[in-house]
Amino acid sequence: MEISDLSVATIRSLGIDMINKANSGHPGMVIGSAPALYTLFTKTFTTNPKNPEWFNRDRFVLASGHACALLYSLLHLSGFDLTMDDLKAFRQWESKTPGHPEYKMTPGIDASSGPLGQGIPMAVGMAMAEKALSTKFNKPGYDICDHYTYVLCGDGDMEEGVTYEACSLAGHYSLGKLVIIYDANKVTLDGPLDLSFSENVKKRFESCGFEVLEVKDGNDLSSLSKAIKKAKNNIYKPTLIINHTVIGYGSKNQGTSKVHGNPLGAEDGRNTKLSYGFDHEDFFVPEEVYADFHKNVAKRGLNKNKKWDKMLKEYQSEYPELYNEFMMAVNDDYELDYDSILPTYEVGHSDATRNTSSQVIDAFAKEYHSFMAGAADLSGSTKSNISYEKPFLPGNYDGRNVYYGIREFAMVTIMNGMTLHTGLRVASGAFMVFSDYLKAGLRMSTLMGLPIILALSHDSIAVGEDGPTHQPIEQMAMLRAMVNMQVIRPCDANEMAGAWRQALETKDRPTALLLTRQNLTTMGNTGYEGLRHGAYIVGKEENQMDAIIIATGSEVNLAMEAKKELLAEGIDVRVISMPSMDLFDRQSAEYKESILPSSMRKRLSVEMGATFGWGKYVGLDGISMGIDTFGASAPAKDVIANYGFTVDKVKENIYKLIK
Repeated sequence: MEISDLSVATIRSLGIDMINKANSGHPGMVIGSAPALYTLFTKTFTTNPKNPEWFNRDRFVLASGHACALLYSLLHLSGFDLTMDDLKAFRQWESKTPGHPEYKMTPGIDASSGPLGQGIPMAVGMAMAEKALSTKFNKPGYDICDHYTYVLCGDGDMEEGVTYEACSLAGHYSLGKLVIIYDANKVTLDGPLDLSFSENVKKRFESCGFEVLEVKDGNDLSSLSKAIKKAKNNIYKPTLIINHTVIGYGSKNQGTSKVHGNPLGAEDGRNTKLSYGFDHEDFFVPEEVYADFHKNVAKRGLNKNKKWDKMLKEYQSEYPELYNEFMMAVNDDYELDYDSILPTYEVGHSDATRNTSSQVIDAFAKEYHSFMAGAADLSGSTKSNISYEKPFLPGNYDGRNVYYGIREFAMVTIMNGMTLHTGLRVASGAFMVFSDYLKAGLRMSTLMGLPIILALSHDSIAVGEDGPTHQPIEQMAMLRAMVNMQVIRPCDANEMAGAWRQALETKDRPTALLLTRQNLTTMGNTGYEGLRHGAYIVGKEENQMDAIIIATGSEVNLAMEAKKELLAEGIDVRVISMPSMDLFDRQSAEYKESILPSSMRKRLSVEMGATFGWGKYVGLDGISMGIDTFGASAPAKDVIANYGFTVDKVKENIYKLIK
């Protein structure tokens, strides 16, 4: 048996054994795509298993994350820190081989994947990052950023709308170093693909600006090698390789959905391995297979890593300033003097926080050179672009403004890929109500701990005439409910500047900045020092504390107006700005008690959104002023007044609390 055939049989057998031992998993694509990934890894894929985070490695995204047994087998054989015992612990508690690939859990995994459709957009983001960074840092003879991004996807990815969103953009951007291998086995979980899908994928991708190649037999290693080589040579177009495979090849149930998500079992597993000419005990790897991978993956990658290290030292000598900038970008260790960079605003200054956000972006982007901004076709409304920068486009890959088009879901998944690549910090804007569209991508941001920043404007019913379709109600509660999510709703310009600082200093989770369209008046004691605690006193009681008002965003201005009138009536309230519930929840018990003393149960929350979640802070004795219905179309001042966000209504609720 040729070593290539033996290696492919070994990969397939390991996948069968892992899934059988776990009694859980998806053998079909693991078996069907083994030849394609063997060819990719041993013929062209550049990585260093001893240095998995080497910057100039090729990136790989397993879009069909359910086929992870295939990737784990390849990583083990290639020499990554993934032992045979790790393979045997597939899908078990605290193992390094979970049921779908998880970033930072398994060496060699470049992205968490599994929710179909999101893998390709993340790869698009990686390819965009390579374009941006190579344009900025490469010099003649010094290609310090020069790699490819590869994806393995399946029929399910082709059906997901976000794949089309991202590929439309990838072709538009001419991302020639993006190569997608499409396992076209014509089977999904429910049965034959033709139950739900009949479009011409080749024509669709050609219309998006892709080169499309086909491999008629997914077991033909020579044809696979030629296709991958041809794809690499086209540096002006991304490439889709349609690889026609048989799902569960060799199994008695090959070609059917029965092998999609069910273990083959002992008997069929053994017979399937025998059909490959592989007659060994479970979890067996011939020494010549290890040698094949050592020579063609590990050794080759190590040598390329060493050459790159040597080149980088020469680059440092030749371009010392650019080298320092490169290292700061890759390590994201910019030491920014925020006090001197960020603008400050006088008491009484009045402006929408979306406008203040734009000013802050312009200020720090001058110093934070690896920062890129963008929007989902709303940069004029969200004010989330860098005003003095050009767009990221072919011919302008050094542009720092990304025009994602009306693709909110793809925007966030692409941002995830750009961040995973390393070397860039990214932010983008959208209307807050459309956080519904991007939520699935944002969940992956939180899962991977990626510090993307979303400037979500038009944060309340103050959107006015656009009406209930564009007025967010439950979106704040949704964002706050997300695990590992930082949500900040600033109350004025100085809190807005502080919110950006908090977002930029946060490296382990995404941040949503909730911004107003309407003007807010700057108060005298707001800013970063209070904001970083999540909640703080902006209106202290004069003598005794009769009640507490907790507000966010534009409603803090309202609370302060009510405080003034209440004090004139002899009612002394404390006003708390709570820009970030999650930041406040992370504070010490002592700090939280100092802001919201447990002895004071007369509490009122004021926020133009769903009241869900506010009970935690106002308690059973408190009152939550909010909106638990949809909005309405009318001028903003009329909508706000009719929904009861007036000084008189705030006062009325305080009267109820202190009666």
